[in-house]
Amino acid sequence: MSLVDVDVWAVLAGVDDDMLSHSPQSDVDGGALSRCGRAARATIHEPFGFVKPARFGDDLPTPVEYLDVRDETSSGEGESLRILMVAPTSFFADYGCHVRILEEIRALQARGHVVRICTYHNGRDLDGVDTRRSVDVPWLKRAEVGSSRHKAYLDVALFFETLRQAVRFRPDVIHGHLHEGALIGSVIGRMLRIPVVFDYQGSLTEEMLDHGFIRKRGLRERFFRRLERRIDRMPAAVIASGVAGVNYLSGSGLDPERIVLIQDGVDLNRFDPVTASKDRATVRADLGIPPDAPVVVYLGLLAEYQGTSLLLDAAKILRARRDNVYIVVAGYPGADHYAAEATAMGLNGHVLFPGRVAYEDAPALLAAGDVAVAPKRSTTESNGKLLNYMALGLPVVATDTQTNRAILGELGHLVPPGDPTALADAIERAFDDPPAERIALRQRIADAFAWQTRVLDLERVYASVRRQRERPVRTVTDRVPAPTKPGTASRK
Repeated sequence: MSLVDVDVWAVLAGVDDDMLSHSPQSDVDGGALSRCGRAARATIHEPFGFVKPARFGDDLPTPVEYLDVRDETSSGEGESLRILMVAPTSFFADYGCHVRILEEIRALQARGHVVRICTYHNGRDLDGVDTRRSVDVPWLKRAEVGSSRHKAYLDVALFFETLRQAVRFRPDVIHGHLHEGALIGSVIGRMLRIPVVFDYQGSLTEEMLDHGFIRKRGLRERFFRRLERRIDRMPAAVIASGVAGVNYLSGSGLDPERIVLIQDGVDLNRFDPVTASKDRATVRADLGIPPDAPVVVYLGLLAEYQGTSLLLDAAKILRARRDNVYIVVAGYPGADHYAAEATAMGLNGHVLFPGRVAYEDAPALLAAGDVAVAPKRSTTESNGKLLNYMALGLPVVATDTQTNRAILGELGHLVPPGDPTALADAIERAFDDPPAERIALRQRIADAFAWQTRVLDLERVYASVRRQRERPVRTVTDRVPAPTKPGTASRK
């Protein structure tokens, strides 16, 4: 990214000129305006409202106080809306934020809304999804994951395609995903007087730090934090995909009454354990795994902030204890890199890297496992892979974070971050989880995390921003659902 690229987006966002004057070209030369490596979100089933979040830095979410904005005539139910989504990513790419975007689209379509999505020139087209792509860039065909220098000009191209579609499509609402989508949508929304909502899936700056794209406490970090705060304040409402996001936004000074908590959900029909288990033997055979071997499975992005190397360290400990255990590490990018790392550790043959797995094939791949893991280290992003694991009734081992606790409730096994021995110990315990625990995991998803109910909250957000009410009336108080924990599952 050049200084000119930064200046274009800074002007659109309204960042002060003096901030740019303190950012020399060498200092902004790698900033990226995209965030997509998040595997998303916890879901809480409660009435829609603007969230009064827990105090920034709290370990556990406090009771969430909602400001109800519903009325009987304009809840969004029964009214077909035209929704223009902005996705600054190579949609569709089978992971993280892409899954959230896709499931939102399908849930909205099932409710009778018309959705059009503007996205980058590359990506996988899906049946039934009205996708409009920016101008082709012939020298860039691969999907961009995380921070990248290419994102600057890709986002400029996406801006003009979104503007063109907004004029033609005449949407009732613009729904911007990630900070770049919020910025593009907000500028166009102001130009055309269309209300805008921002689907916040994590901190722009924290993602770049996680990827090692910028240095902590450097000038680029200062610049992007200021740009991020500016973008957060542009849309009419900010939809946080998890409790960690709510706390991060409120801790940055954003008015709590503009924050809406709509965490990720799951398509229960797609992630059905009975259907998925029919292919269990076939998938194991294809991977070279014996029918009766204990199998640990991971599906998501492969990266250090996702805990991939930590998982390999835990796998080495497990292999020393159980010579018949297999660990399937599915996903991308970097599968070859981590496969070489596993080979150097003496794990080849028992730690398997099937690579990128299509979203349609995810249930069958996961159902081949006995325990699912999520060692993600990021504390500002959600963790949607947990929802898919739970929907299939797989015992879950995850890092002990606020987001993961909000998803799992009293279920599952939580471990300290960065501790491979604790991770291996928890995986061993999870192999012995009773059937009641597995049933409770799926039941929690059915009760609180299904997109069939999440979409109703999204409709109410749209109705609220369209009514442009400044101060909704406080009416409801609710808590995160906490299921009764069956059996004796450990949370160490």
